Amino acid sequence: MDMSGAYCAAVGEALPGVPIVFDKFHIIQLMNQRLDELRRELMREAEGPLKLVIKGTRYLLLTRADNLKEDQLPKLERALQLNEPLSQGWYLKEELSLLWEQSSYEAMNRFLSQWCEQANETGVRQLRKMAKTLQVHRRGILNWWRHPINNGRMEGTNNKIKTLNRQAYGYRDEDYFILRACLRIG
Repeated sequence: MDMSGAYCAAVGEALPGVPIVFDKFHIIQLMNQRLDELRRELMREAEGPLKLVIKGTRYLLLTRADNLKEDQLPKLERALQLNEPLSQGWYLKEELSLLWEQSSYEAMNRFLSQWCEQANETGVRQLRKMAKTLQVHRRGILNWWRHPINNGRMEGTNNKIKTLNRQAYGYRDEDYFILRACLRIG
């Protein structure tokens, strides 16, 4: 699940004792939101050439390095070279995705502690906020090691249903909508 307090409370109430596992997608999504907040703040403060370098980097910053095309790298590298907080945030975002590749629960726990320490040492408000969030939700993040599950399939299904409903501008007949959704998903 994602790290929403409402979800945690509902699961805790309905299924006491069941371990909660926070989904990698939602953690990375939250990190991307923090990085984008930092980019926007730096953009507001920047002047002259630095503003031009940061402008148009949102996609580059939020995309995993492995997924960037060769011709996109110079613009990203230039923006990172000229702006230390942005550079720190981007490298920490890339590093955070390695959390789920650790060889043991203990290694994952150490990695998370080290990542949070690095984020706090930057002094960047958004990165410190992210570290605090990860520390608060530490147990649910580390539970992934014992229960390596994700909700990607469910998220995809929900997205298909929302798209179907939006494209039709809603359905008057709920049974017909359910039939359409089952045909689309199945």
